[in-house]
Amino acid sequence: MNKTHQAALHAAFRELPLVAILRGINPQEVDAIFDALVEAGIKLIEIPLNSPCPWDSLERIARRCPPDVVIGAGTVLTADACSRLAELAAPLVITPNTDAAVIDAAVEQGLVPMIGCLTPSEALAAARAGATALKLFPAARMGIGYFKDLKAVLPAELPVFAVGGIDTSNMLEWLNAGVDGFGLGGSIYRTGWSAAQVGTAANGLIAEYHRACESLATAEGLEREADA
Repeated sequence: MNKTHQAALHAAFRELPLVAILRGINPQEVDAIFDALVEAGIKLIEIPLNSPCPWDSLERIARRCPPDVVIGAGTVLTADACSRLAELAAPLVITPNTDAAVIDAAVEQGLVPMIGCLTPSEALAAARAGATALKLFPAARMGIGYFKDLKAVLPAELPVFAVGGIDTSNMLEWLNAGVDGFGLGGSIYRTGWSAAQVGTAANGLIAEYHRACESLATAEGLEREADA
């Protein structure tokens, strides 16, 4: 990962850790959808490899990706896919599972492995192998209580993204539980949605994320005042 991508990634993780998951997108629509997301302010964009002609879509957006936006692939299942992402300068390697061979390949090529996990064994194995972040999937089905139990045994510095069933209705409670970011699928893009629909959804999700963060900051400030 070059210095530009590194700076963009750190900024996104710090300021707006929302990954737009464009599952099912096709190359004919990807440019308009990509532009709508970038205009809304999304900084992390994933094209799952089980979408139609995913490499064509990745090549199209890689050619004109702004320096403050980081792109890559989801549903990465093989080390070979990491090599192709490195060639495209598309550093996000997002998996649905914990596979040491994929993590090793991503780390070796300077990419950003965001590794899918569910159990403590998977999460800790991903951490040991060099994951940049963990992806708890499916988050909403497992619930916040499960996440809290899992996070208690994880390295404190390792970001955890909740993926699956996240929308404007539950961001606040997940952030309050200590999650670090979100992967957004059906709440930000669905097959057949227009660029305008995607832009509207993205704006709503970003606004709710900021609102939730402000709400938590206010609550923390009040608690500190009460303790003083």
